[in-house]
Amino acid sequence: MAEATAPGTAIVGLGMVGFTREYTESADALAARALRLALEDSGLTKDDIDGLQINGDPFSRKGLSMELQGFLGLRDLRLLTQPEGYGSTATQMLQFASLAIRAGLASVVACVFADTPSGGDQRAFTGDMSRVPAGMAGLPMAYGLFGAPAAYAMACRRHMALYGTTSDHLASIAVSNRKWAVLNPFAVFKEPLGYEEYHASRWVVEPFHLVDCCMPVNGAIVVIVTSAERARDLRQPPVYILGMGQGHPGNPRRAGFECEVNTGAAIARDTCLDMAGIKVTDIDVCEFYDPFTYVTLVTLEDYGFCEKGEGGGFVSAGKLEPGGSLPTNTSGGQVSGYYMQGMTPISEAVIQARGQAGDRQAPKRDAILVTGSGGILDYHSCAIVSPHPSLR
Repeated sequence: MAEATAPGTAIVGLGMVGFTREYTESADALAARALRLALEDSGLTKDDIDGLQINGDPFSRKGLSMELQGFLGLRDLRLLTQPEGYGSTATQMLQFASLAIRAGLASVVACVFADTPSGGDQRAFTGDMSRVPAGMAGLPMAYGLFGAPAAYAMACRRHMALYGTTSDHLASIAVSNRKWAVLNPFAVFKEPLGYEEYHASRWVVEPFHLVDCCMPVNGAIVVIVTSAERARDLRQPPVYILGMGQGHPGNPRRAGFECEVNTGAAIARDTCLDMAGIKVTDIDVCEFYDPFTYVTLVTLEDYGFCEKGEGGGFVSAGKLEPGGSLPTNTSGGQVSGYYMQGMTPISEAVIQARGQAGDRQAPKRDAILVTGSGGILDYHSCAIVSPHPSLR
């Protein structure tokens, strides 16, 4: 593979609102408030924005749409897209914003996520039979396999069968997440979690306890991306985007394929690291898309932090926790922090890279790995961000 060059862009604004189970306002209104905060954070104005990327939950009945431009009062945009890669979308938006800026299609791009899955007349997907696809594609649901928890649980079971992964290994991740969340004022869950509490929590679908699963909340996150040159003159320390990659292995859903334990991270990894000019051992902090604790474990393996099948031992050694050698999901992640899809890891990476995380600040932050994961481990995107314009 030819060595790729870094995109020469940076995140310069961050706006975060909501993070509650209570319904207070529409996704559009939350997005508008988050954009206002991101602009104040950056020192830019709404008139500076000439690119908008919109990420709304595809399963939400009242998520964001292209009409958000008008609601936000943005005029004369040179770039407007609504990409869809499920949980990998947010990190893909960073990539598309960087590429568009480098190509001259836009100069300042706002990447927006907002959703209101809880409260009001909204309800998260709970097995609506009207959404069962016809034909063979509907067989899993016809036999009772509904929703992400069951599908991810089956993937985790496969890992357990192949490599001896245990519930105690998953508990190590959940406990680590909660230790970080206790330190995070944005986190939804701040009560300490020990191994006894983990094993006593109710089952959702084995091997997942409730504390293995993310809890969707109402809220919005906006990040603003511009060129590295312009970033240096703005209000906040630039968070440079140094590498990026995608990996989509394709899952035919038939025997002979192990997509449940071999994800697109292994494909995206090399592109991203080569672009940033670093090795996996150079990464200081990981901010993973973690809708379930198992995703953290398999992602660590596929990036090469440990060998395939050794993730359980890796996480049980305390490496991910505060004070550990590889601080991971330092917001509490999506499981204990806040579930804003792929914007959860991005927002925390920005806070960490700026050195603004307070009590949960990682001691070293030169290279931060951010990931997004969509489908049932079907789609993957990633980025390396840093407070430095180059790590070469």
